Amino acid sequence: MLNLFLKWIAYTLAIIFVAWVIPGISVENFLSAMFVCVILALINTFIKPVLQFISFPLTVLTLGLFALVINALLLMFAGWIAPGFEVDGFLSALLGSILLSLFAMGIDRIGKRTDL
Repeated sequence: MLNLFLKWIAYTLAIIFVAWVIPGISVENFLSAMFVCVILALINTFIKPVLQFISFPLTVLTLGLFALVINALLLMFAGWIAPGFEVDGFLSALLGSILLSLFAMGIDRIGKRTDL
């Protein structure tokens, strides 16, 4: 349970950092960022696999680059759903999703290495 809570806090801090670095992405406060974390987890669990399955031929055709477009669109969708979180434009969503993916890889790697 502590592992889940620590990862949630780490992802929340990553979202706050992305909103600070990328122009066009804004988050009102820490609580909004925590809510965005939950929304992104639900989107990545239920909607993203369906979109990846449907767009598999296009992803293969573009050598995997279309997966970045899917991530950006899902981040924009989270910005549309979550109160206190805004994503203005596709380019901001694309850069934000790339940066969030890098943070997610790092958080998962640290979690596996330290057995959190």
